[in-house]
Order: sequence, then C-alpha cells, then structure tokens
Amino acid sequence: MDKNNQKLYIISGVFAVALLVLYILHFTASRPASRDAHWPSFATMLSDTTITLPIAFVHVDSLLFNYYLAQELNEKILRKEEGMLATLRQRERSVNNAVTEFQRRLQTNAFMTQERAEQEAQRIRRMGEELQQLEQRLLGELEMEARRLNMKMEDTIRVRMAEFNDIRGLEIIFSNRGTGTILHAHEKYNITQEVTHFLNSRHVPITENE
Repeated sequence: MDKNNQKLYIISGVFAVALLVLYILHFTASRPASRDAHWPSFATMLSDTTITLPIAFVHVDSLLFNYYLAQELNEKILRKEEGMLATLRQRERSVNNAVTEFQRRLQTNAFMTQERAEQEAQRIRRMGEELQQLEQRLLGELEMEARRLNMKMEDTIRVRMAEFNDIRGLEIIFSNRGTGTILHAHEKYNITQEVTHFLNSRHVPITENE
C-alpha cells in the first residue's frame, strides 16, 4: 500500500474514533448530575448491544455493485471503450495491410522508382503515427468521460444521502471500502442494504445523451 494512502487510512480511522468519543463525552456530560449513577459508562455504551448511537456505515463496494445508476454508468463507459477498441483495431488492420502490401511490392520490384518506394514508406509511417495519435486522443476522451460519469454518480449519491438522512436522522454516516476507515463495527450500524434500496427507489434511468 502507498505510504500516503496508509497515512490517510490511519488518519481517517483516528478521526472516526475521535468523533465517536467526542459525541459520547458530550452526550454523557449533558446529563444532569443527579442521574450520573444511573447513566451507563463510556465502556458500557460501547459494549452494550442494546444501545445504538446515531452513526452508521455503508460498504461502498457493495453499494456500487447493486446501485442501478452505478450499473448503468458502468455499462455506458464499457460501451464507449468497446467502440474505441473497435475503431483502433480497424485502423491497425489498415496499417498492417499497408505494411504487408509494401513488403510484397518491394520483393517483387513493383515500384517503378526508388523515390516511389520511399514515398509509400513515408505514407505508411504517417499512418502509424496517426494511429498512435488517434489512440492517445480516444484514451483521453474515455478518461474524461469516466471522470464525468463518476462525478455525476458522486453528486447523485450526495444529494440522495442527504434526503435519506432527513428520514433517518443520523449524526454521521461513514463510507467503508475494504478495511479503509472502519476496521471493525457492529453489524447493526451497517445500513448498506437500506441505502441501496433507498437509492434504487429514487433512481431514474439515464438517457444516451446524459
């Protein structure tokens, strides 16, 4: 793992724990002193499965796998990639055919002059250079489209999560991918399925122009 990413995971984890501690300390400190004897301790709140804090987490990989919008955007970028590869393969065949024909004509002395052979060689070199330029351009367009679709999905999820939390009223919703941010949490705080269902219920199929 990259050292910067490792630091980020550590910082995220520490930040999550700090928020949890600050919330619980504030929550317990706001109780009247006369009720301190009856209010559960910090350790008890963490270990008691009957107590649920206003926090939750979402498994991002599972969410993206089951979210209709993510599936549609993924299919869209795959179709664009397939179209790009088909175009490049067609152009590559043209270049290869030109090279093969050039070699055949050289071997059979089909060129009337040396100058004509050099002109044909230059033309084929330009074809190869144009193919490389086309590949770079198409890859750049594919990367830009992938970024655009990713931003579209992130914006949609951000808006929908705000709507979701208007209903649920949680203080914090963590995102979890692999072992990043959250190393361990009780399953009762896992709202991935609930969030996925909510997002899909609000989903409107995208059009080709989007």
